[in-house]
Amino acid sequence: MATAASETTDLTICPVCKEMYENPKSLPCLHAFCLRCLQQVCRGKVPEDEASCPVCRREFQIPQDGVGGLQHHFLVQQLVDKEQERIRSQGSYCDKHSSREVEVYCYECKQNICLKCLIVEHRNHNTGEIPVVADQFRLQMNDDDQQVLSTISALREQSGQKKQEETVFLSDVEQVKKKILAVGDVIKQSVDSQVNDLLTDLQLAIYESAAQAMSVRETYQEALVPMESFHAESRELLDKGRPCDITRAACDCELHDRATELLNNDVKSVTVKYDPPHVTFTPADVTQVKYLNLIGKLTVRTEEEPAEPGVS
Repeated sequence: MATAASETTDLTICPVCKEMYENPKSLPCLHAFCLRCLQQVCRGKVPEDEASCPVCRREFQIPQDGVGGLQHHFLVQQLVDKEQERIRSQGSYCDKHSSREVEVYCYECKQNICLKCLIVEHRNHNTGEIPVVADQFRLQMNDDDQQVLSTISALREQSGQKKQEETVFLSDVEQVKKKILAVGDVIKQSVDSQVNDLLTDLQLAIYESAAQAMSVRETYQEALVPMESFHAESRELLDKGRPCDITRAACDCELHDRATELLNNDVKSVTVKYDPPHVTFTPADVTQVKYLNLIGKLTVRTEEEPAEPGVS
């Protein structure tokens, strides 16, 4: 069964634009429409022309001064005014005394209350006027958001550094690849098998490094998503929320607890590391083609592993 609020909302919606009536006009058939909607429907017609109701198709004559001269629909206007007032007042009245607006915030009970509640139940509690308390909470929320935003910036910077390291690694790989191919060309016919083996090892290093780099990026992204979501939600509340909205959000400490949880995760020091291995190539003496190791040796090592003697 439809509620009274939903029925009222339906009666305040223009059947043409599907939005709340703006300057509602009444046709002889008693159907109501926004003035701007009727102007669109009757576009191209002049006074005394016949036009049809968009709902029932009953014809009516356009007044001498245009559709703006049609009777203003006062009943619909009253419903629109009441609906707008209901929307404006929603959430600003006391939960226990629906006819009284909330004016005070109780720190001990963490709720907005009216003056009657203050006198009856919260007389000895620590309280404050909602606008003043909202400003205090606003400072705390803004501080939490700024800390989260700072962490987001740090994570982005770290992610960019890892991407740069990956680029340098791939550039080094390309240089090694060129050296391998240059040496391989000298004795191409006899060493194709060894060249392919070395390139396979090199490609494996690329794949492993790419997989590690992707894992790091995903880790950063997973850390960024909840923080950016928190930032967007906080900004929406801080920029557009009413004082009672801010105190309501602050009363259950949800945003502050989320910010604390995000910051306590210490995401600036993400444990997943991207340490691309160092790839070097030691060419063989191509004059000694009679030896089995005709091409050279590919070395792949991480930052922690010491370089072998003679390897650069």
